[in-house]
Amino acid sequence: MGSPRGWFGQKDQFDLAPDYQAGPGIQRFLVGTPPVLSLAAVEPGVDLVREAGLDRIRAKSVRQTEYLIGLWEARLAPLGFTLNSPREAAHRGSHVSIGHPEALRIDRALIEEMRVLPDFRYPDNIRLGVAPLYTSYAELHEAVARLRRVVTERRYEKYPTERPAVT
Repeated sequence: MGSPRGWFGQKDQFDLAPDYQAGPGIQRFLVGTPPVLSLAAVEPGVDLVREAGLDRIRAKSVRQTEYLIGLWEARLAPLGFTLNSPREAAHRGSHVSIGHPEALRIDRALIEEMRVLPDFRYPDNIRLGVAPLYTSYAELHEAVARLRRVVTERRYEKYPTERPAVT
């Protein structure tokens, strides 16, 4: 009998490798199923989504990600950032991925100093998530302004280049 195979039980869960490698020790028994009691809190969120309507949520997501791509083009591309998400809305979800050679250290500075919580994926992707039900255009603008500060003020330089366990 083998061990359970859950995403959280992988050796490097953020590597997203095609082959499963169990984590060390008891970590290998972690699975991705949340406790049943915490699922009770999901119901009000589902009600909110039903009330707003998936079509309207998706439409706002497209508008906000297009706004974010416009901010990238005007404010971040001149600083060496690339757009790693598709420009065509039908081919992207509700986040925008931007690349930079110093993305890992920039990501760390955003989290630790600037109170921006992006997602990071190797080798160079900073993913800015948009939650259309509660993310405002002002918040997107502010996130890009803080990202610019991290780069123009070279705040990222104090962070190590070593890969942490969780990004």
